[in-house]
Amino acid sequence: MRTTQQLSITLPKEMAELVRAKVASGEYASESEVIRDGLRTLAARDRAVEAWLQDQVLPAAAALEADPGRALTVEEVRAHLRRKRGVTNPA
Repeated sequence: MRTTQQLSITLPKEMAELVRAKVASGEYASESEVIRDGLRTLAARDRAVEAWLQDQVLPAAAALEADPGRALTVEEVRAHLRRKRGVTNPA
């Protein structure tokens, strides 16, 4: 039984040139390998986002729902971000 399926895709010129350049450089053996690696990277990113949502966002949302008083105002968030970036004079 065949484990691959042939697809025909259309890419913008710049992307097609990038795929060809990856093969020409020897980084990949074929255009299909470039596309497969890109899809694996996309799938890994999707898994990482899903894990972040499950592990951090949902618990934070539940904690905020349980204790709404712990919420920060918009100005408190802005001040925190300014401090984190080392910005002393907000303009």
